[in-house]
Amino acid sequence: MGFGSLWHWVIVLLVVLVLFGRGRVSEIMGDFGKGIKSFKQGLSEEDSKSAAPPAAQIPPQSIPAQPSASQATLNGETVVDSNQTNR
Repeated sequence: MGFGSLWHWVIVLLVVLVLFGRGRVSEIMGDFGKGIKSFKQGLSEEDSKSAAPPAAQIPPQSIPAQPSASQATLNGETVVDSNQTNR
């Protein structure tokens, strides 16, 4: 005697409804549906990450011009002496 007949499933469904109530069963099924939806979104995000082209490479920054020999520098920045007059 198998467990596949229609009457067996009806009895099981009635027992579940009596034990948990109609509202609780609908909550459980709603949570189950949300879980499946979240799982599918996670899979699609994973696919989109692997299919996305690699990030564009940033071009190298240009090297600033070296100050002339008459200009003093401090930590790579030109130091201007306000006491000197322009020649």
